[in-house]
Amino acid sequence: MLRGRGHVALDADEDGFSRWIDRATGEVVMDPPDPVPEGWLDRYGWAIARERVETLVEESRSRIAFLCGSVENEADVRDVFDLVVCLVIDEDTLRHRLATRTTNAFGQHPEELAAALKWNPQMRAIYERRGATIIDASKPVTEVVDSVIDAVQGLAGSAG
Repeated sequence: MLRGRGHVALDADEDGFSRWIDRATGEVVMDPPDPVPEGWLDRYGWAIARERVETLVEESRSRIAFLCGSVENEADVRDVFDLVVCLVIDEDTLRHRLATRTTNAFGQHPEELAAALKWNPQMRAIYERRGATIIDASKPVTEVVDSVIDAVQGLAGSAG
């Protein structure tokens, strides 16, 4: 929807920013088997490539760009962002969205769903500690996008 409104908006999952890594070695690995076997998500993590984010920052010096997604090593790239927004949802909304989304199948396997449900309640507190703008994403998508754009415009207004 951000793209539809004329903004540069990239998906950290789909647009080449993130990859699976072996947590023990840091080695990049292939996508998980489908379905994900028990224990796979304990060994491997979804991580963002800092060099890819730095390239986006350099290419976006004269405009606002949105990089959307969540990875476990976000702290490694936090310093390059002007604003971090955390979209929070309740468990029922999370279950529904994972079960019905069509962009990818992650979260539809029981182990993936369990991981998402375990992580979800911790998100708000983690992001609040990091100074993120918190937005209730259980609202209709158009309202959520309006809130994200308002947050960015607020940042731009305070910089001028």
